[in-house]
Amino acid sequence: MQKFLSSKIFRAIWSIGLAVLLYFICPPCFSKTTLGIILGILLVLINAAPIISQWVWVTHVARFLVGSLFIFSGFIKANDPLGFSYKLKEYFEVFKGDTGLAMFDWLAEISLAFAIIITVSEMILGFMLLVGYRKNLTLWLLFGQIAFFTFLTFYSACYNKVTHCGCFGDFLPLKPWESFWKDIVLMILITLLFVGKENINELFLTLLTNTLVTVALVAAIAFPIYAYRNLPPLDFRAYAIGMNIKDNMKTGEGYTPAVFETRFKYENLKTHELKEFDMKNYPWNDTINWKWSATENVLVKDAINPPKITDFTVNSLDGVPITDSILNNKDYSFLLVCYDLGKTEDDASVHAKINDFYTLATKDKKKFMALTASSTKEIDDYKHGHQALYDFALVDAIVLKTMIRSNPGLIMMKDGTIIMNWHHNNFPTYSEVAQYMK
Repeated sequence: MQKFLSSKIFRAIWSIGLAVLLYFICPPCFSKTTLGIILGILLVLINAAPIISQWVWVTHVARFLVGSLFIFSGFIKANDPLGFSYKLKEYFEVFKGDTGLAMFDWLAEISLAFAIIITVSEMILGFMLLVGYRKNLTLWLLFGQIAFFTFLTFYSACYNKVTHCGCFGDFLPLKPWESFWKDIVLMILITLLFVGKENINELFLTLLTNTLVTVALVAAIAFPIYAYRNLPPLDFRAYAIGMNIKDNMKTGEGYTPAVFETRFKYENLKTHELKEFDMKNYPWNDTINWKWSATENVLVKDAINPPKITDFTVNSLDGVPITDSILNNKDYSFLLVCYDLGKTEDDASVHAKINDFYTLATKDKKKFMALTASSTKEIDDYKHGHQALYDFALVDAIVLKTMIRSNPGLIMMKDGTIIMNWHHNNFPTYSEVAQYMK
């Protein structure tokens, strides 16, 4: 029996059977022809393994590409684990809405821990592959992870759920279909690694390899924790230090807006098939054969050189717009970002530092204001609970979470330019910010 399970015939049976299953269960959003080509490539690689494995250089090229990309992808996400957790939470909320399963609420609650686990596993698995450490375990874990992300990106792209995958954070925003194809390429490369796994050997002596993997694991764990407890060491967002918010709200040269098209989904009353129509051919008057199901605005052409910031709007508690007064302040000013007062750091020492900072900034005639997306009642409770005397203004929560990865976090500005920012774990004294005032 064991001989049969390891035979070429059994390999052909299970690989073809799996390919046929995937072909028929694939949703109509993906071309059957394209899917057939992808599955055909994978079938050839799996069933021609004895021949392909003789090309040692193919294995090493795939090994270098997969290992390097996993390390890079994990590093970029580990650089901003809180931002990656926001993206994972977005996926889980989508799945909860589509499936109704309570488990996705739980996953959303632990999205930060999940994000750190994923970033650590990506970096360490990429390193393990490059040095040849425990190749069977490494390859199966790599395959499991890429299968998971391929499903996420395909579901997101197919059903237009999450517009950016977060695979490379803010460094390289990818659309779901772009990320899906990246995952398909990785799936093919990992298949090549399975085919030529006999060519994968440890680069160093076992003791040195074990030592290097241990050091890499410690570093992979420490880096995202450091980035979370401070701020992303590398900031690729439009609110990074040195960025001017006013400039980033402007369109680039040659700007053209995005183009959207209205699509209608109708159900055929005879076959119960769902079909998509546009404005020119939708069967609005054929109520005998068709029943309206949904209307969607679909992006058909991306904007060219759009503004990097489109949603920065600040309103007073009375609803009066004060965005211009904040961005056009020619003097140094400070924004305390608290996107959700119910989740704001509750350490009394942190709030004592904030209150002292506010007092000294006010005496120095520097503007100090807190920005939040919380309700008026939550603001009042917060002010009473922490003896906060500074004013509050309202900003969208997503904007605030983008501005700084800390709740609360402090941003120093002048004439719309971000001069400096601080995590609440590193909240400065007023005398410490003097070095940034020129």
